[in-house]
Formats: sequence, C-alpha cells, structure tokens
Amino acid sequence: MSKSRPAPLDYLARWPLRLWIGLVALFLYAPLVTLIAFSFNESRRNIVWTGFTLDWYGAVVNDGDLLEAFGNSLTIAALSTVISVILGALIAVAMWRFRFPLKPAFEGALALPIVVPEICMGVAMLVFFSRVMPWPTDLPWPLDLGAIIIAHISFSFPFVAVIVRARLASFNRELEEAAKDLGASEWRAFIDVLVPHMRPALIAGGLLAFTLSLDDFVITFFTAGPDTVTFPVKVYSMVRFSVTPEVNAASTMLIVVTVLLTAIGLRLQGRDIAKLEGGQ
Repeated sequence: MSKSRPAPLDYLARWPLRLWIGLVALFLYAPLVTLIAFSFNESRRNIVWTGFTLDWYGAVVNDGDLLEAFGNSLTIAALSTVISVILGALIAVAMWRFRFPLKPAFEGALALPIVVPEICMGVAMLVFFSRVMPWPTDLPWPLDLGAIIIAHISFSFPFVAVIVRARLASFNRELEEAAKDLGASEWRAFIDVLVPHMRPALIAGGLLAFTLSLDDFVITFFTAGPDTVTFPVKVYSMVRFSVTPEVNAASTMLIVVTVLLTAIGLRLQGRDIAKLEGGQ
C-alpha cells in the first residue's frame, strides 16, 4: 500500500513557517558559530581573518589564572547542583503529597528566586553575607567558595522543584499504594517506585541548575570574595579591554563542556523515559 504524498499546496503553505524557523535558528546560533570560528583566528583582531591556528587554545591551557577560575566554576556548579537537586526534589514531593497551612504562600515564596531580577538577588546576597552571616575569606579551597555555593543554591533549587513537581502530576498513586500492600516500607516505596518516576525530571532539573550556576555572573560578582574568581567573572575582566581570540577559545571550551554534559543528560533522560514507557 503506497503512502500518500503531501499535496504541492501543503509545501506552499509551510514554507513561511520553515523560513521563520530558519531565521530564528540563524539569529540564535550565528553568534555562537562566529565565536567558535574566530577562536581559531591567527590574528588578535576579531574583525580580520588572517589564518587558522590552535595557539589560542594552548594559551588558555597554559593560563593558570583562567584554569583556576574554570575549576572554581565547575566546583561551584557541581556542588550547588547536587544540593539543589536533593533539596528541590524533597520540596516538590512535600508540595505534591501534603496539605499544610499557607501552602499557596509557600509556593509563591518558592517562585520568588525565579521571578526576582538577578541584580536584586545579587545585592540581597551581598547584604546577607556582609551583615547577617559574614563568610570567612581565608578558608582553604573549596571552603572559600561556600558563599557562592549557597547563593547559587538559593536560585537553582526552585527550578528543580518546579520541574519535579510537574513530573509528579502524572504519577499514579496506586503504584505506591500497591508497593506498600506488598510489604514495602515508606522509604522503600519512595526509592523503588517514586524516584524512578522522578528521574527524568531530576536529570532535567540538574542540567538546568548546573547551567545556571556555571554561567552566572551577577550574583557571583556580588558574593565572591577578593581572592575568589570564577570563569564568568574572569572572562568579564578580560573583555573589558578587548575581545581577543583567547577569550573566544575559553568560551568555546565552556560551550563544548556544556553541550557534552547536556547530551549525556538528555541521553540518560531518554533512556529512563523509554524504560518507564516500556514497563507500563
């Protein structure tokens, strides 16, 4: 049995939509492609292409201050992501399962870090760590990153909670009740039944929290100590004078790391969803 082909009029009706999607994709990705391309430029001037070279990546690898800033950013992002995922998941389960007084007010307060301008969060964190809870600046690494990690957790875990809460809306509570009827304890039912259902949302929330923390500048700028520099702050100090190919190379390396982690997370997320759909 032959498949029916779309009528020519269908193609004529779809080309404006395809053209619009293409223009949007060009608008979004053309700056990134340009940045990556000019990271291989032999000239220090980004406006003139003189030849292909990998010297700028060697300069990045040999720049101790830049590597230290990159390591600080990865450490902060990793620790804040782990804590944000755990905290956000527990809060999402609590909002989904329990009813308690002032629950709407609690949900509204949870959304504040998402909707409040980042500059306001940065100033608030500056006041908090300078007046309410001063964080020591002479602690060994990575304890000296504690203030930034706490600040990043404060705006990351609400995103995780919102994503996990949306995922829990599709959970069949009868599965958890059946596990308890078969002898599973409250903790075992949570680990074996509820957590596998939440895992795709946990991965998505973790990726979002990691990305938000890795490229955050405003809040980090207000909460970082005099001896603590993260990758976005370091790049900002470099581009104040000029955008050199070294900055492009460093940014390209950060893009590659982010894309690889996102691809791994999406693959794990798709595998979990396939398992859940196959088991139903």
